[in-house]
Amino acid sequence: MKLTKLPKEFEQAKPVLQRIEAAGYDAYFVGGSVRDTILGQPIHDVDIATSAFPAEIKALFPRTIDLGIEHGTVLVLWENEQYEITTFRTEEAYQDFRRPDKVAFVRSLAEDLKRRDFTINAFALKKDGEIVDLFDGLVDLQQHVLRAVGQPQERFHEDALRMMRGLRFVSQLGFELEPRTFEAIYDNHQLLEKISVERITIEFVKLLLGAHRNSALKAFVATECYLYCPGLKQAGEALLRMADLPERPLSNEASAWALLIDQIGLPPTQIRSFLKQWKCSNEMIRLVQSISAGVLQRKAGPFSEEALYHLGSEVACLSEELLYYYGQEIDLSISQERYQALPIHSLKDLAINGRDLLQHFDRSGGPWMAEVLAAAEKAVIEKRVVNQKKALLAFAETLSDHQ
Repeated sequence: MKLTKLPKEFEQAKPVLQRIEAAGYDAYFVGGSVRDTILGQPIHDVDIATSAFPAEIKALFPRTIDLGIEHGTVLVLWENEQYEITTFRTEEAYQDFRRPDKVAFVRSLAEDLKRRDFTINAFALKKDGEIVDLFDGLVDLQQHVLRAVGQPQERFHEDALRMMRGLRFVSQLGFELEPRTFEAIYDNHQLLEKISVERITIEFVKLLLGAHRNSALKAFVATECYLYCPGLKQAGEALLRMADLPERPLSNEASAWALLIDQIGLPPTQIRSFLKQWKCSNEMIRLVQSISAGVLQRKAGPFSEEALYHLGSEVACLSEELLYYYGQEIDLSISQERYQALPIHSLKDLAINGRDLLQHFDRSGGPWMAEVLAAAEKAVIEKRVVNQKKALLAFAETLSDHQ
């Protein structure tokens, strides 16, 4: 098969391949970008594989970085772009089920492609658009099948993370795991305990955000990979319930976590520890906690003014969006309009502050100030008091503890 038109990213990188080939070496585009080009999808990273050894690549290009030179990868800076160029290689023994104990550089493209994970990722693309397909990946693409290259048991023993990558591809591409590949994942799912949580998290989040999330979640449970993911050991039924929800793709990571947490039935007090197990950032945890709180409130009925105020416009909308998965009508414009109509949007908008209270009551500072400001804030939000200094100080006088 030969592609008649290459994406602009490949066209821009052609001179890099030409320089390598002019020196007498072979060079090809490889990896997911080739698969996505065949599928007509946008591409991102452009990876190049070559018969040239790292020292030979460094001699050909004036600007390079030793990105992973022990594994054959050199980062080449070319004009305004940068390209990872990796020498054809074979790998031996994977004691930690992730990284090879020994890498040997070779001149053979076929030897290099044999170590790839799935047939749809084992293509090589020449600069003229000709596709090298040694493992019938094109047939698997046409039939929407995800098949391991060679012996699937070997592929997953080499790198156990490939099992999660496979499930992620099911979600992103809508492909089905070929039976032997499925069986090999099921047989080896316990190897995930050898993989760092950070790497599993990356694949799992992509799985949750895929267009075919439900099929992937069912495969995630059927292969029992979920048993070796943080906090999910008892969540098989909840994951299958999530797989029965409408399959509209989730728009962002925080919403994906919030929907999963809601399906699991995790109490608000346990959200932080659950996400910490997944190595989520503190910022992500705070956002998920807010969305989860918003979902609980919104499922009980329309947002109150106070709830909208404390959630904020963004979180209120993200919470509202998730109501779609429970068969409820959603109208983001209503929440937006109600939020914009609030008298204030933060404590900074309040017409009085601590200094005003000290001057008005002629008292020393203390916890009473925060209590008065919180009460005034609530009264303004609920439109019981107008947001004016005189009115708010009069309201403060009605709070007996502070007269």
